[in-house]
Amino acid sequence: MNRWLLTFNAGSSSIKLGIFSLDGGRAVKIGNGQLDLHVTPLTLRLSIEGADSSMAIDADPAASLDKVLEQVLHQLEVGHAQGRLCGVGHRVVHGGLHLAQAMLLDDRIEDELEALAPLAPLHQPQNLRLIRAIAKLRPGLPQTASFDTAFHATQDALARRFALPRRMHDEGIVRYGFHGISYSYIAGEMRRRGLPEAGGNVIVAHLGNGASLCAMRAGRSVDASTGFSTLEGIPMGTRCGALDAGVLLYLLRQGMSLDELEDILYHRAGLLGVSGISADVRTLEHSAEPAAREALDLFAMRCAGEAARLAATLGGVDALVFTAGIGEHDATMRAGICRRLDWLGVELDAAANEGHAECISSAASRIRVLVIPTNEEQVIADDAARLIGALP
Repeated sequence: MNRWLLTFNAGSSSIKLGIFSLDGGRAVKIGNGQLDLHVTPLTLRLSIEGADSSMAIDADPAASLDKVLEQVLHQLEVGHAQGRLCGVGHRVVHGGLHLAQAMLLDDRIEDELEALAPLAPLHQPQNLRLIRAIAKLRPGLPQTASFDTAFHATQDALARRFALPRRMHDEGIVRYGFHGISYSYIAGEMRRRGLPEAGGNVIVAHLGNGASLCAMRAGRSVDASTGFSTLEGIPMGTRCGALDAGVLLYLLRQGMSLDELEDILYHRAGLLGVSGISADVRTLEHSAEPAAREALDLFAMRCAGEAARLAATLGGVDALVFTAGIGEHDATMRAGICRRLDWLGVELDAAANEGHAECISSAASRIRVLVIPTNEEQVIADDAARLIGALP
């Protein structure tokens, strides 16, 4: 009987699914799916081995994720992925200090993940809801977690430290870093492609609705733009990015509640907050409103500024890699960021950039600029296949 596994990559407003067959212990992708939790009626969209389909889900994800997943699993097991479901792999945003590699889930690990939920309130609770719903629907089915923070565990204490009292650092108030599953894939993909820069100093820009940059040396994280929470670093779709802590003290003293402040920082800031129009770069690029242009320019400026800071950490840069939705598909934004890095020796080939080539830098550029699509689901599936394969 064929064996297959399922991956979940849960965001605050959508759930992405990956469907993989296990071929000799290897995870081979056969399809993907998506649930947009903010669209009514809720619809499961699937693409499996080239065949596209959609199915209405008769359940409210806010009220009962169990009922949603029961219908999803039934559709996959009966209608599409024939064979035995042998495991589920999850992207989990926060693994804290101790969960520094992919793991099989059990009650103890779930308790640790719940304790970390305040550090990633948009994602961690959703991760746990999925894990618990699967456990209820398929008792005994192995589940694994791949952590966004794990890739950054190679950073030294200096890179992870805030200038706070030492006891706070020792208690876990440190720079964790995020998007590590994506960065792990890019580091591996550079090696698989035989790119000479894979063993050198590389800055990777994961630019999507959530966005960050990572400095790698020989494929290992040495610094990142994100820190203690998913708020820090560059501005994102609706998140503020780096912010003077004095602003928070001021707003609290002016009477703003903690809930109101959290809502602004996570849901009403970033590109949406600056533009007043949209969190979507594509919408802003088609807008004639000056505030839309200002939001885009701010994003490009902050990305370039963070790349410059990471270049200082590395002591030099061999390659700049763009990935994720904006990084892979938005030539205009890539050009805007690279223009602000020309003093580092970055020079784009305009035609290659517009064509989304692998290498978009000119022959004269001192730093190679690359576009490499990320594949978080493959990393999650590979982790799950390895861990499930090790079970007795």
